[in-house]
Amino acid sequence: MASLAEPATGARADQAAADARALRLRGWTLALLTLVYFFSFMDRYILAILLEPIKADLRLNDTQLGLLSGLAFAIFYATLGIPVAWAVDRYARRPIIAVALALWSGMTALCGTATNFTQLLIYRIGVGVGEAGSSPPSHSIIADLYPPEKRAGAMGIYSTGVVLGGGFGAIIGGSIAAAYNWRTAMYALGLPGIALALIVWLVMVEPRRGLSDPVPLAPAAKPTLGEGLASLARCAPAVHLILAVTLTSLIGYAVGSFGPSYLQRSLGMSLTGVALIYAPGVAFAGAAGGVIGGRIADWCGRRWGLHSQAWFVALLKLAALPFTIAFYLAGDFVTGFAAVLMSYLLASSYLGPSFALIQGLAPTRMRAVWAAITLLVINLIGLGAGPTLAGVVSDWLRPRFGEESLRYSMLLISLLTPWAIWHYWRAGVLLKRRAGAG
Repeated sequence: MASLAEPATGARADQAAADARALRLRGWTLALLTLVYFFSFMDRYILAILLEPIKADLRLNDTQLGLLSGLAFAIFYATLGIPVAWAVDRYARRPIIAVALALWSGMTALCGTATNFTQLLIYRIGVGVGEAGSSPPSHSIIADLYPPEKRAGAMGIYSTGVVLGGGFGAIIGGSIAAAYNWRTAMYALGLPGIALALIVWLVMVEPRRGLSDPVPLAPAAKPTLGEGLASLARCAPAVHLILAVTLTSLIGYAVGSFGPSYLQRSLGMSLTGVALIYAPGVAFAGAAGGVIGGRIADWCGRRWGLHSQAWFVALLKLAALPFTIAFYLAGDFVTGFAAVLMSYLLASSYLGPSFALIQGLAPTRMRAVWAAITLLVINLIGLGAGPTLAGVVSDWLRPRFGEESLRYSMLLISLLTPWAIWHYWRAGVLLKRRAGAG
């Protein structure tokens, strides 16, 4: 009997040591995942700061720019997230992230070689294909490393990759484009990601699934995509959270993609000014809002229950709306800049609590599938429709408003915010009811 027990005891000791190491290094793992997310949004949003020089060089209209920024990228990014998530729930997550990072970084560099709309469209699709392999495994790993009461804070830190990546993409890309050209900017942002992919492959720690869950994960069959979809559809709070974050993302992607163009066309900013003043300001305001908001959301969850996190986001979005409107009605850069900083500071807290709540509602073995389904909806509608809609409406309004058409296009899209606020409020109601029933 001793010979049979000893290997099992040894295996348990090895697993305990691996678990302890994963938890000890979880701050490093979170930092590395956030850096990967940062690179994904740098490469995604580099196009935003370069739209005006690309438009002039390749002779494109706003609808084409919107397609490059949104729909062409989003269709492949979102739909491929589903098979990626299926693989994530079955296989090691670290190599998936590393390969995806290398692919989208290489495609970003190739964008610099494009000489017409079709070529640039193909390379942007390639960026979307690569980035599909980033978020589902990252969400799954973070949920394994942090218990429910700390997930919103961890997701809040992770979500800073959105605003910091987008901001630094604009800072670096805009500065290089102003000094050289938009093609050089693409090379400069794309190639370093290949080196980071090697670091992820070699050193990132992958935790055991369910490591930080209150109830240990029992052995079970791997879930199918149909089971993941069915379980999500049955969870009304998660459905409302997904709708809320999707509408918020639609507005955010429109702002992120065309914000630099709006500043240059309507408020007289130069490319260098957008890169060195606007981009760092909104990046740090958004990052501060994400981190601080995530911490406050964790506190709200401990104080009043997890449902309060959804209401907290709704409240901040309501407070941010007047500043968003003021940005698009501003007649000068100083007024617009002050308004947009407050908007980013208040509104950027939504990602951490939203994804944390969705991951907390998901069955442990379906977290990657739920994350991928969430991202499918967010990106097909939010990323796909946001920039594309902004470009189409801008071209539609151009005969009446001329160069100011983009201003009114963005203003109209921002007025969808109350719809998102209602879904956050409703999600909180259902989460509170669910907690009471439990």
